[in-house]
Amino acid sequence: MMVTVNLKSLLIFSAFLRLFLIIYGEWQDTHMEVRYTDVDYLVFSDAAALVAAGKSPYQRSTYRYSPLIAFLLVPNSFIHPSWGKFIFSASDLLVGFLINAILKLRGVPEKLCTYSVMVWLLNPFTFTIGTRGNCEPIICTIILWIILCLMNGRLVQAAFWYGLVVHMRIYPIIYALPIILVLDPMFFQYGTKPALVNWSSRKSKSQQTSSCKKLMDPCCICNFLTSLFTWRRIMFGLISGALFFLLTGIFFFLYGWDFLHEALLYHLTRTDPRHNFSIYFYHIYLHYEHELSNLEKLVSFLPQIMVQLVLVFRFAQDFPFCFFVQTVAFVAFNKVMTAQYFVWFFCLLPLILPWTNMKLRGKGLVCILLWMAAQGHWLLWGYLLEFKGKNVFLQLWVAGLLFLAANTFVLINIIQQHTYSPVFQQSSHAASKKHVKQR
Repeated sequence: MMVTVNLKSLLIFSAFLRLFLIIYGEWQDTHMEVRYTDVDYLVFSDAAALVAAGKSPYQRSTYRYSPLIAFLLVPNSFIHPSWGKFIFSASDLLVGFLINAILKLRGVPEKLCTYSVMVWLLNPFTFTIGTRGNCEPIICTIILWIILCLMNGRLVQAAFWYGLVVHMRIYPIIYALPIILVLDPMFFQYGTKPALVNWSSRKSKSQQTSSCKKLMDPCCICNFLTSLFTWRRIMFGLISGALFFLLTGIFFFLYGWDFLHEALLYHLTRTDPRHNFSIYFYHIYLHYEHELSNLEKLVSFLPQIMVQLVLVFRFAQDFPFCFFVQTVAFVAFNKVMTAQYFVWFFCLLPLILPWTNMKLRGKGLVCILLWMAAQGHWLLWGYLLEFKGKNVFLQLWVAGLLFLAANTFVLINIIQQHTYSPVFQQSSHAASKKHVKQR
């Protein structure tokens, strides 16, 4: 007899699991040499304590986040040191709730919605992130809320939250172009909520290919460029930009250049000589004392921007999928790649599963095992370097190349097995105007 799992019971179980892990983490931190708590959480807590004392959070070395994170964790100092873990874990649960809301809005059957939510809530990697004290679940929550706002036609809200999330974490700036592309007068009409394409009416493979080619058509791109400046696009840019610069101005006034460098500029120019998953780490390690030349910067940046543009113009109208493939590619080709970056695309993965033709027992399992094996292979060399002190930098770099190859293989297979499905239907008013023009 099969047990039926609904969203409510899934969320309750997930909440108790996270509560148990937070309590267990406190015990492990006290009794074991290897701490459960993420080192970043200690940084957050120290920065929050400085804020509570009326000082700058940037007096804590390696605090390279928005002051908002430190403000959020101020109760660590007078309620409980694990306050922030509860906030991050609550955001983690909220991600699951928002995944369900987005999928239901797109007409996905309830059972399939629940299975998709499980991919996030019961993923060992994601449920340990918040309980160990990493702030990424908050960023994931805001990004999913932006998607929900766009789908409901609440553009002012979407713009507000987009400006906030780019302030808190600079990487969501890559979603700006697909959002601008989606804000098309064909889908958004004054006074009406945009119509959504239902999951049950998703297109066949041949229709999918023709829709994608149409979007990549130079004429289509040219028409977009000539009609770029619509009032919705301008409004979205002004509101999100104004909030971003307002927050930047306020915190620059409060904390000066320390804020600007640590929270923003550092992430734009970051080169980390310590070992990480990026294929660029070994070159950066060997030449860390010398500034990278303009050619070296271009070589590392060009593949990333080219892949981003191709993905955006190919999949922008199916923007949850576009966000996902953009994020995977951005992380894979980035100059610095750590394990916490994987959460950025894990929160988007459940949004694309109902549209995939990939079977778990076939290619799906192959992709999962290949990705995990490539990561495990890298971690083996990382362990030998960090804990055993062995000189295995070259082997670690080769492992990074293999991990990039695995990421690329998985991404290509996900794209090939995806059923392209634009989120919005063309409005009846826009369709009638187009029909009149054609006549």
